[in-house]
Amino acid sequence: MNTRRDFLQKLGLSALAIQLAPLSGWADSKHEPNKQYDGPVLRVAIMGLGSYGERVAEAMKACVKAKLVGVISGTPSKIANWQAKYGIPAKNCYNYQNFDEIKNNPDIDAVYIITPNGLHREEAIRVAKAGKHVICEKPMALNAKEGQDMIDACKQANVQLLVGYRMHLEPKTLEVIRMRNAGEFGKILFFQGLCGFTIGDPTQWRLNKQLAGGGSLMDIGIYAINGSRYMTGEDPIWVTAQETKNDPIKFKEGVDETIQFQFGFPSGAVASCLSTYSMNNLDKFFLNGTEGFAEMQPSTGYGPIMGHTHKGALTQPVTVHQTVQMEEMADIIFNGKKPPVPVDGYEALKDLKLIDAIYLAAKTGKKVEMSL
Repeated sequence: MNTRRDFLQKLGLSALAIQLAPLSGWADSKHEPNKQYDGPVLRVAIMGLGSYGERVAEAMKACVKAKLVGVISGTPSKIANWQAKYGIPAKNCYNYQNFDEIKNNPDIDAVYIITPNGLHREEAIRVAKAGKHVICEKPMALNAKEGQDMIDACKQANVQLLVGYRMHLEPKTLEVIRMRNAGEFGKILFFQGLCGFTIGDPTQWRLNKQLAGGGSLMDIGIYAINGSRYMTGEDPIWVTAQETKNDPIKFKEGVDETIQFQFGFPSGAVASCLSTYSMNNLDKFFLNGTEGFAEMQPSTGYGPIMGHTHKGALTQPVTVHQTVQMEEMADIIFNGKKPPVPVDGYEALKDLKLIDAIYLAAKTGKKVEMSL
C-alpha cells in the first residue's frame, strides 16, 4: 500500500492532479438522492432487524441505486412491523430456518447480514449458495479461518462479498487519504486510534463469547484496526497488545474489556490504539507525518465526522454513511466500480488476521510478526 504513496510523491504536479482526480471526486461527492437515475437498482433483503438494521433501512429511503425489498428475522412481530413501515411484500419475508428459499426469489439481488458476529459465517455461506450477493457487517467473522470460508463460498457461487466499511466512503476521511497520497503530510510517522464507550446491559450478545467472538475488539475496536490501515496507507508487519480487565464479572473469560495494541508498518511508521467497553468519549484518530497532521474527532461515529489538518478544518460535505454505502455497493456490484479503499471480503480478511494476532499477542505478551 505504501508503494502507491511513494510513487505519487515522486510525480510532478500536473501528473499528480490526474492521479488524484478520482479520489478527490469521491471525497467531494454530494450523492444527490434526487438526481435522475435510470440504471439497475440493487434489491436488498436485510437479515437481522435490530437497531442497526433499522438505521440502514431508514438510510436506504434516500437511495436511488439500492432498494430495501425483503427481510429475514426470527421475530414474527418485527417482520410484520417492517412490512407495514417499508412496504415489504409477504413473499419477500423469511425466517432463519427458511431463508435458503431466496434462491427461488428473483426479486432479491443481495442480502445484508446484520446479525451477531458468530452467525455471519453460516449465514453468508447459505446466502451465497442461494445465489445472492452477500453484504456483511464488520467484523466479517469471528476469525480469519471463518472469513476465508466466506470468501471461498462466495467465489464458488460467483457472487460478490462486500463488507459494511462505511468509513471508506466518507468524504472527510477520503480527503485525509487524498492528502496523504499527495504527500501533504510528508513521511507518515505515527497513527493513534482511540475507540470505546461504556457498554450497558451485561446480558446482551456483545458480551457473549459465542455470539460476539470476544469483547470490545470485536465491536468498536475494528474501527481502530481498519483505520490504522487506511490512514497510514500500509498493512502492519508486526503486532503487540496488552489486555486490561477491571470487571471480570461483566467481562467474562474470552470477553475483553480493554485492549491496547500497537502496529509496526514497513515504512517504519507505528500505530498505538485503544479499544474499550469501559470508557466514554473515545472516537478519535490522529495521523502525524514529517510535514503535517490530521486529527478527526468524531472519527467513525454515525453523526457528522469532524476534523482538521495542519492546513485547516476539513469541510467536505456531511453524508448519511449508510445511504452512500448502499449506493456505492450497488455500483460495485453492477458496474465493477472500484472505491478508493476496498470494501470487499479480502479487505475484511486482513482485519480478521490482525484481530487474531492482537488476541495472540495479548495472551502471550510477545510480538507477532505479520504478512498480509
